[in-house]
Amino acid sequence: MKIAIYGQFYHEHSENYIQFILDALQNYNAEVCIEANFLEIIKAQEGMSNDFSEVTTFTILDASYDFFFSIGGDGTILKSVTFVRDLGIPIVGINSGRLGFLATIQKEKITKSIQDILQGNFSVSERSLLSIETDPENSQLQPLNFALNEIAVNRKNTTSMIKVETLVNGEFLNSYWSDGLIVATPTGSTGYSLSCGGPVIDPSTNSLVITPIAPHNLNARPLVIPDNCVITLKVSGREESYLVSLDSRIATLDNETVITIKKSPFTIKLVQLLDDSFVKTLRKKLLWGEDKRN
Repeated sequence: MKIAIYGQFYHEHSENYIQFILDALQNYNAEVCIEANFLEIIKAQEGMSNDFSEVTTFTILDASYDFFFSIGGDGTILKSVTFVRDLGIPIVGINSGRLGFLATIQKEKITKSIQDILQGNFSVSERSLLSIETDPENSQLQPLNFALNEIAVNRKNTTSMIKVETLVNGEFLNSYWSDGLIVATPTGSTGYSLSCGGPVIDPSTNSLVITPIAPHNLNARPLVIPDNCVITLKVSGREESYLVSLDSRIATLDNETVITIKKSPFTIKLVQLLDDSFVKTLRKKLLWGEDKRN
């Protein structure tokens, strides 16, 4: 069994959990390959007892890996997606961060969770992505022109609103006068879109949501559409350029650049323990059901 590991140190004592992971994998004689920069960070931590002389590293992946372990928070998983891309390697998200909608495996149960996963006691949640094309083409967006959570356009270097002319399947929808616009997947519905008033969407739903950011018109509301729709955006404003973000990656585009957003041709596989579910995650992370009357 071949396993890739990538992570970030979010909190104090993160090295302890990484040690648990390495020990658990070693017990299963797994071939462990750690992302090169992350291995250097691990080596600099005090208290790590493993001998890393036999550990291999990677900077890019191939299809020979059985699992990709992401250690951190949801932001680490978004970074992990840029390694996995369209290879179909299942991602195991271990939460050493805070909220953790995607990284659902809790650090307190690492050893037992890894045992379950390596023994095949898990399910796979397939998540759709968005891809982006621009006219004219922008080199900053290539080759990582996809996003798991959302693609968003935002104003840049100004406090003035921008106008986002929006078409769905070639039909004019609206011109949003706002700070920007988010196009989110069901996975991303609990992220940036949610903080801007968008709905929570179950990841198994074949849909997208268009959510304006601080719109000037009060009747501009989030819109849920089928995920086979093609969305076209054209931004204009007082500045000559604006920002486009793909999850945590940001690029600058010139005004009047035409953006085309559509569902990507591949999915991301997230490993989910058998006793976990999206509903359970909502209850835990959003504190639903915590009313004293319950």
